[in-house]
Amino acid sequence: MDARPVVTVQHGESVPDRLDSISADAELRMVSSSRLAEAIAGTDVLFLYDFSSPALESVWPAADALRWVQVAAIGVDAVLFDDLIDSDVVVTNSRGIFEEPIAEYVLGQILAFAKDFRRSWDAQRAGRWQHFDTEPIAGASVTIVGPGPVGRAIARLLRAVGMSVRGVGRSPRADPDFGVIGTDVRAAVAGADYVVLAAPLTPQTRGVVDGGVLDAMRPTARLINVGRGELVDTDALVAALRAGAIAGAALDVVDPEPLPATHPLWNVPGVRLTPHNSGDITGWRIALQEQFVANFRRYLSGRPLQNVIDKRRGYAPSTAEPSGTG
Repeated sequence: MDARPVVTVQHGESVPDRLDSISADAELRMVSSSRLAEAIAGTDVLFLYDFSSPALESVWPAADALRWVQVAAIGVDAVLFDDLIDSDVVVTNSRGIFEEPIAEYVLGQILAFAKDFRRSWDAQRAGRWQHFDTEPIAGASVTIVGPGPVGRAIARLLRAVGMSVRGVGRSPRADPDFGVIGTDVRAAVAGADYVVLAAPLTPQTRGVVDGGVLDAMRPTARLINVGRGELVDTDALVAALRAGAIAGAALDVVDPEPLPATHPLWNVPGVRLTPHNSGDITGWRIALQEQFVANFRRYLSGRPLQNVIDKRRGYAPSTAEPSGTG
């Protein structure tokens, strides 16, 4: 390249501090979401470290030189909009950092449900020695909606501890990690002990778990959502939990998010809430920056970028995933 590219980093509350290594090869602009408009003109590369901000759409008319956007997350639904999708701008995500931690989170929530740790903790606080039986997880059945990279990591871990796994995606097929992948969500959840949502948010997946799907689940089944809150009809979920139509839900993502303090999900029986941190293990911020630096080196040298998103599908297909499926 004849001139140093302009790299703008849009940060949130946490400001990246590991990007100095590219300053010799790029003009580096560090801006908050509110100041992106000041920096976007002339920007060649945009690193959306604040992955949930929709600020790019509002300044899009001024993005006169933009060629590549990297998003510091696996899901890119908050970033995509029609003009960006229709443009030649390449979008990449942060696949490879969060999948295993999210799989560990799912296993942890399954163990927490099966072993009822909350009941033991309540008894401990009350100074009460109370014996009770717990559920096994070996042999329990799991349906994973979304057989992408996150769903695949979850499937591998759960199969390793003896659980029976199947997937739901865009097309039916046999699969080494899921055993079988179907397309009918209601049929796939009907016999499951656990239903795990790991799909990207797209027009096709929004509200995929509605009242009909919840009615199809066993009354002893639990729902675990590590995808996006909008995958679930929240009102239908609250009603199902209150009626005992399902036994519980572990939600790392909710709709709306963040959850208002007055929302009924805080107090519905059987709900376990976490603040969208299922993949956030120690060092994740550094890993995101190192991943961007590595991809930027590829950009400078003209090599293909890693984790390129299919903007119309809303995610980067896994290397194990056949083209045209999800």
